[in-house]
Amino acid sequence: MLSNQEKRDHLAKLNEDARLGGGEARIQRQHDQGKYTALERILKLVDPETFIEFDKFVTHRCNSFGMEKNKYLGDGVITGVARINGQKVALFSQDFTCWGGALGKAYAQKICKIMDFALDNKIPIIGINDSGGARIQEGVESLAGYADIFHRNVKASGVIPQISLIMGPCAGGAVYSPAMTDFIFMVDKTSYMFVTGPDVVKTVTHEEVTKDELGGAHTHNEKSGVAHFLCQDEDDCLERVRELLFFLPSSNFKPQEQSFTTDSVGRKNAKLKDFVPVNSKKPYDMKELIMEVVDEEHFLEVQEGFAKNIICGFARVGGNKIGIIANQPAVLAGCLDIESSNKAARFVRFCDAFEIPLLTLVDVPGFLPGTTQEYGGIIRHGAKLLYAFSEASVPMITLITRKAYGGAYDVMASKHIGADINLAYPTSEIAVMGAEGAVNIIFRNELKGLEGEEFDKKKAQLVEGYENEFANPYKAASLGYLDEVIYPEDTREKIFKYLEFLKDKKIQRPNRKHGNIPL
Repeated sequence: MLSNQEKRDHLAKLNEDARLGGGEARIQRQHDQGKYTALERILKLVDPETFIEFDKFVTHRCNSFGMEKNKYLGDGVITGVARINGQKVALFSQDFTCWGGALGKAYAQKICKIMDFALDNKIPIIGINDSGGARIQEGVESLAGYADIFHRNVKASGVIPQISLIMGPCAGGAVYSPAMTDFIFMVDKTSYMFVTGPDVVKTVTHEEVTKDELGGAHTHNEKSGVAHFLCQDEDDCLERVRELLFFLPSSNFKPQEQSFTTDSVGRKNAKLKDFVPVNSKKPYDMKELIMEVVDEEHFLEVQEGFAKNIICGFARVGGNKIGIIANQPAVLAGCLDIESSNKAARFVRFCDAFEIPLLTLVDVPGFLPGTTQEYGGIIRHGAKLLYAFSEASVPMITLITRKAYGGAYDVMASKHIGADINLAYPTSEIAVMGAEGAVNIIFRNELKGLEGEEFDKKKAQLVEGYENEFANPYKAASLGYLDEVIYPEDTREKIFKYLEFLKDKKIQRPNRKHGNIPL
């Protein structure tokens, strides 16, 4: 019989074997590629001395292809719980040093177990992905393991925040678990996501493409919109995850907590007094307006490199967490198009699911015209944003900073689709279309036959008359479609005051299984 000390020594050896994963040589190879190990990533992400590991000694049960002679403690994935910024989280981290992080049945069961724990205890789940895909030796059991994870992603959706860090390869069916999570972080030059790799693409379509071009961090942050955050290296990635969690609740069950700020809610926004150009065609950077209004100029933008004509992100006003959706006049004049509609709709639905109030900043000339947009289904995609705002039951404040034309006025959280408070600057215009377009239609008979200087003079008079009548917020205000026309310098104070009054908002929706968003 082993002595007490021998048993303690045995446990220490097992702990050390589990810590080493695939061994020192493979750990060094990981470091040489600019990547941390699975355990190092967790320890760098979480608060010191808070990580508790689950299932450290689990191993696979596969006896095919000599696998019974090839086992690693933990089976290639580390799972457990910890705290980040004091907030409880659950985590799993795939270990590329063990069979290239390939997923088998026991491995999948570990992930499912920690996901179930997160859902039962209403805490966020963070997945760190670095895997070559399914463990071929285990065949269909590996595929079943992926599906078990996918099913839990769907169960957890809208209940607890789900965050994916892509810190190596993520290919084939493995991509669909991150795709169903709320936020995806990718690291430049070391992380990849694709359903089929470059070799398969070359065989089937004869296209020559590198891994980075096909599914690298820039591709998914700027072209596909699959990812939400582009990180320069792994340290940057881990730090930005900590920043994101600063804005997120633990679950949809947890009420909003107001945090302390030294930034006075009564602070005047002097910069905004003449910030928005009177000329409706002149661009300006909406991000500057956002920074002026939020606490301590801290704004975390989501999908910064994708669909830049709309801005989405998190901030606080007077310590209150909010989600911000804003047209960006500096890009495509702030038009709505397919990509921006999808980007904003998903962000709105996330905020609504987790009771995060919405601030919508509007300067939109309409939907982007053209055959590319129409053939691509702008009607269906634009309807997603309309649906998302209409469906939302969180406090919603909308501010029209300059123009709001046509159907885009309706879609951008107008009073008519459920916004609680609708504000406008004195410089704002709410109309079916811009003055020149309206004059061309309304006064076409009066302009018919006129040429040259006579035509220009008459049209200028008509445009000026139309602008004086309609290029202002007061018609909408007289109809109750605007609650208040405010001075720009009062923006921060007004938003805070309205947020305070909306804190206890509750809306009863019709009883139904779920709606049918136009996907």
